[in-house]
Amino acid sequence: MPSTELFPVCAEDELAIGQPRRIIARGHAVLVVRDEEGEIHAVDDACTHADISLADGFVEGRTIECWAHGARFDLATGRALTLPASEPVAVRRVEVRDGVVYLIAD
Repeated sequence: MPSTELFPVCAEDELAIGQPRRIIARGHAVLVVRDEEGEIHAVDDACTHADISLADGFVEGRTIECWAHGARFDLATGRALTLPASEPVAVRRVEVRDGVVYLIAD
């Protein structure tokens, strides 16, 4: 059975609404963000259109828009919502324990 690792991201109260945070877990870039409704999401930090970091993108509702070409992704599902992206971003699991946000790596 594979082990589950928790990577601390930040204190829950440090994760501001609409302010993406880029972290590196196991050498892989992940974007963690609190959407406009307060829910915390994590997705791979690379636009599937041009492999550009989404951490500098714009959060609206529960979506993030790539700053370079305007591709928009659903933070909960990873689904590409607008061109030029057609492939989804991978969604990663997060958990909050005792006020700390963790990325869950399986």
